[in-house]
Amino acid sequence: MTGTVRIAGVGMVKFTKPGKSEMYDVMGAQAARAALADAGIDYSEVQQAYTGFVSGDTCSGQTALYGVGQTGIPVVNVNNACATGSTALFLARQAVASGQVDVALALGFEQMLPGALAADSSRTPITLRLDAATEAICGIDRSVPVGFQYFGQAGAEYLRRYDQKAELFGQVSVKARRHAGRNPYALFTTPLTLDEVMSAPHIFGPLTRLMCCPPTCGAAAVVVVSEAYARRRGLKAEVHLAGIALVTDQADSFDSGSMINVVGAGQTRRASQQAYAQAGISAADIDVVELHDCYSTNEVISYEALGLCPEGGSAKFIADGDNTYGGRVVTNPSGGLLSKGHPLGATGLAQITELTWHLRGTAGERQVEGARVGVQHNVGLGGACVVSVLKR
Repeated sequence: MTGTVRIAGVGMVKFTKPGKSEMYDVMGAQAARAALADAGIDYSEVQQAYTGFVSGDTCSGQTALYGVGQTGIPVVNVNNACATGSTALFLARQAVASGQVDVALALGFEQMLPGALAADSSRTPITLRLDAATEAICGIDRSVPVGFQYFGQAGAEYLRRYDQKAELFGQVSVKARRHAGRNPYALFTTPLTLDEVMSAPHIFGPLTRLMCCPPTCGAAAVVVVSEAYARRRGLKAEVHLAGIALVTDQADSFDSGSMINVVGAGQTRRASQQAYAQAGISAADIDVVELHDCYSTNEVISYEALGLCPEGGSAKFIADGDNTYGGRVVTNPSGGLLSKGHPLGATGLAQITELTWHLRGTAGERQVEGARVGVQHNVGLGGACVVSVLKR
């Protein structure tokens, strides 16, 4: 797959609290129309569509896209945990890069319920191996949702390993809200102080409530096209999807004795190395990153797994302001999942939308000046991790 793939259009709806959103099909159609309008093309030009969602019936993607048009194209429904939207993009890009089609649409949406994610207890859980590894490493408290435990225990391990305090994670939450204050698509924009983050209700381990992303509803979409099609149609598709890697767990997720690997650090490291190699960049070339801060602990872990700073170097990275405006690489200028929320199927494509705006220079008050290389990171336990590289 050597064909150059351009991002022709992006679009998203503002995420909302559960119970406050439109129905999933309405949100999905709105996001798809926005991306098509941004690209300047009609839905009739789309040759394949990949639709991502975690909660819903098998043909939810068709239900959403039939609100845009009924053109008879292949619509592939995708479910890959929290990395679902990015997986839809991986497949859309693959279709274009291989020469099978010139235009593909990746759409992600989610209509979520309040509270922590719940699994169907009548079936083998997708986290079976993660649960076994966690039990072996540190035990599981059956009264607490396992997601809090995975990332709380990973954060506690990080603090022990590098002799840090929980305020390290609190600083990430403060930065997220500061960035979100400039983003009209962010759900939570009220500034936070470190004291407010640290004194919020305790969740698990070092985590407080303000270090955890909320469940939200929303949708986002990306149109990718071949370079030949963009040239033929005169599209201003200046952002190149230069690399994208999708990986799944290797043995280190389960048998390394490390909760940091249980929550996907090994996957992130491998996916980023593959995507960087495809794009011909190193971590030193990156200007802006949208990474998977489902918990502030995971943002800290991901700095290192993505190569933004050395192993154990996150405290200095944060203290030096290298994760924000004026520093080395602006991380989550959108406010991240901590401020936007995390509608599972939409999250990865919303990250791509944000990065595309920055690389085009159209991100408004939160614009990362001179941004030419952006990296997106989306991880789903169970498991999958996608890292994408965008270049202007």
